[in-house]
This record gives sequence, structure tokens and C-alpha cells, in this order.
Amino acid sequence: MQRLRIRFNRGEEIKYISHLDLMRLWQRSLNRAGVALAYSEGFNPHPRMSLAVPLALGVTSEAELMDVVLSQWSSPHAFATAVSRQLPRGIEIGQVYNTPLTMPSLQSQVRFAEYDVEVETEKGQEDVESVITALLAKESLPWQHQRDTGPRHYDLRVLVDDVWLNDCHAGRCKIGMRLRCDSNGSGRPEQVAAALGFEKYPVSIHRTKLILQAK
Repeated sequence: MQRLRIRFNRGEEIKYISHLDLMRLWQRSLNRAGVALAYSEGFNPHPRMSLAVPLALGVTSEAELMDVVLSQWSSPHAFATAVSRQLPRGIEIGQVYNTPLTMPSLQSQVRFAEYDVEVETEKGQEDVESVITALLAKESLPWQHQRDTGPRHYDLRVLVDDVWLNDCHAGRCKIGMRLRCDSNGSGRPEQVAAALGFEKYPVSIHRTKLILQAK
């Protein structure tokens, strides 16, 4: 068997499809490409595919990672060529490479995610930099998030590793964020933007990087 890691982009065309639908899309594309997927054992076998971190609806990305286990060996180049022909617009393979079967699960390796977040604001560059500095200076930031099961209370500050200003002009600012993303919690870019004082939901959120635990 062989374990391949795929880095791919998720564009505007499919940013509103669910995680489950995305996995079904990948499975159909892999099957049409003739890829020999390995399946789990048991009463209800399923293909051995795993995504690093599901992407929220409406978010684009250039940094998605997925592991696929094959029952027959394939060169990464041949795999990428065959599968790319079957993928719809909005998904583009950037890289495919071998990874050891013995390596821990992809999900368990993720530590941080980086984002570019575009917001509308009347604040100037110095004001935006000031609120970023103030947030990073906080030791804690009590936060409440409404879920289907009721409000969830937690410390948003511990989920924020870094925030920086990329650009600011014409009533819009682009803010970079490195947020924690592991089994203990995941930072959400729109909540960090709200904590910075931006009242409107971000114009766009784009994931630029997933940072894995060092080997």
C-alpha cells in the first residue's frame, strides 16, 4: 500500500460546498481517474481518505492537505495528472508526494492555520495596527460563540498565535492571522476580526497555510 499527501487549492467556485460533499467529490474524481483506493476493514468499508482540517463554508484556500491510501503503487506525477483531469473547476492540485504509512494521522499533525482576511473599515492603517497590538497584548479574551446546542464560552486569546496587517486602502484592510488549530481548539478568523472591532463579517477569508507539527 501507499500513502500520498495532496496539497490543493479550493477556489470561489466550490467555497460553499460542505465537507461531506467535498469528500464525495474527491472520491468520485479518484474513481473516475482509475485510482486504486484502499478501503477500511469492517462491516461498512470506506475509502482511506482524510482531510487535514475541514474548511468552513465560504472560505477559499491555497493550502488544503489530504492523505489518500492506495492499494496499488502510483507515482505522484501520474496520480496528479490523472486525477486533475477529473476534478471540477474550483479544485486544483498543487503538489502530490509520498508520506510514510506509519506517520501519525494528518489531522493529529496540524498545529496552526494561517489566513488572509479582508475587512471593510473606515479606520486608517495606524488605527488598525493599534487595535491589533492591543489584542496581542491581552493575556485573555473571554468570548462567547452561539452554537446549535447553546452558547459556548471560552478564551479566544489562547487560540490566536499572531495577527498582522498586510494592506489597508480604499476602505478595506487585509489582515493576516495565524490561529491555533489542534485537538484543544481552533481559532475562527471571523471571530478574531470581530474581536478587533470590525463589525461586518469579513469580505473574504482565504487560508494560506497549514502548519504541521515538526517531525
